[in-house]
Order: sequence, then C-alpha cells, then structure tokens
Amino acid sequence: MALQYKNKINKIRGFALGLIFAGMILMYLGLFFKGTEWAMVTLMMLGVIAIIFSTVVYFWIGMLSTKAVVVTCPSCEKQTKMLGRVDACMHCRQPLTMDRSLEGKEFDERYNSKKHQKELEQ
Repeated sequence: MALQYKNKINKIRGFALGLIFAGMILMYLGLFFKGTEWAMVTLMMLGVIAIIFSTVVYFWIGMLSTKAVVVTCPSCEKQTKMLGRVDACMHCRQPLTMDRSLEGKEFDERYNSKKHQKELEQ
C-alpha cells in the first residue's frame, strides 16, 4: 500500500477535533463518579481543559490558515492551502512543493524543518 500524505492544516484540525471528543468523553465519565466527588471534579476539569485547549488550537490554525499560500493542485485542479516548503493537497493528497529545487525529489515532510535544510546544505 502506498504512503498516504496529509495536509498540515487538516492534521491540526483533526487533532483539535480529537481534543473536543476526548474532553466530552472525560466529562461524561465524570458523571459515573458522582459518589466520589474528587474523581468527578477531576474528570470534569480535565474535560473542560481539553475543550479549552482545542479552542486555542482551532484559533491558532485559523490564524495560520489565513497566512497560508493558496495554490492550484495539478492533479485535481482544486485550490488548496500550503504551509511550508512541502505539503499535500487537501482534496486528493497529492504531494506539493513550491520550491523548484525539490521538484522531482522524494516527498519528505522534513524539508520544512530548518535543521534538515542546514544538514542538506552541508
């Protein structure tokens, strides 16, 4: 099976959605511990913290999304947003790059790392 690439924006949004569900599950589990108040309060607070953190993550990725470069995917010809030097199409998961020096090379998300760029230069 071929390696599936995912868009960075969608990865972060998926993480934030997972935090919301985790927070809701934690708060729901807190209802089972009505007899032991410390466990109920702890689970409820952890759930609220997870939901607040997901709100912060959603706000952060929203701000990043406004600064992302909009490109047209050569495969599906739909517009997608790119973060960094390499990314994947949001729709068809086609590996994309705007750096001419990376065209034709194997797709690697490490190309976005400054540390990896310095290693390649040396």
